[in-house]
Amino acid sequence: MSNKKSASAPKRPYRLQARARRQEAVHHRITKVALDLHRTVGPARTTVSEIAKRAGVRRATVYNHFPTDLELIDACSAHWIAENPPPNPAAWAGIPDPAGRVGAALLAMYRYYDRSQDMLSNVLRDAPLVPALETVNRRKWWPMLEKLVDTLAEGWVPKEAPRTALHACLAVALDFFTWQTLARAGLSNARAARLAARWVEASVGE
Repeated sequence: MSNKKSASAPKRPYRLQARARRQEAVHHRITKVALDLHRTVGPARTTVSEIAKRAGVRRATVYNHFPTDLELIDACSAHWIAENPPPNPAAWAGIPDPAGRVGAALLAMYRYYDRSQDMLSNVLRDAPLVPALETVNRRKWWPMLEKLVDTLAEGWVPKEAPRTALHACLAVALDFFTWQTLARAGLSNARAARLAARWVEASVGE
């Protein structure tokens, strides 16, 4: 009898591992389906029923994996950013001229907005309508842009200086909707970045 128990002992850890892998696969599938809906119809029009239908699970399964809207949107955000990371400031940090650094940063950000516009336009448009999404943006998106503004202001104003017109102009230039407006007007990313960089430079000392 002891031999039989010994032979069957490894099966339980294996079953647990297999179940964990299945749960992880379902978790990933739900996240991917929700992301696709956010990209196509927007977070405000994404429903748990539609997520469950497309993921091939029950609504209860979606809630088991993501009990709250915040948990689902946070998971979607983390997954999307991992696959679509914003430009790394290190790429232009070594440019000694502040104006040149701003121009490089704006071009990088505008190119990022261009290739990410299907998701970003929906997410930023719907944020006021979806409290969980607004919370995630306050935690991730806006602090990233604010840090970028402060970094690009260095060289023109002392670090930790009070907010100036320069900071405000940088915030406007780096805004997704600024890029979208310029793109709709027919400007290429390069022309839009050069124009916005001139706005920023003109605000120095205001």
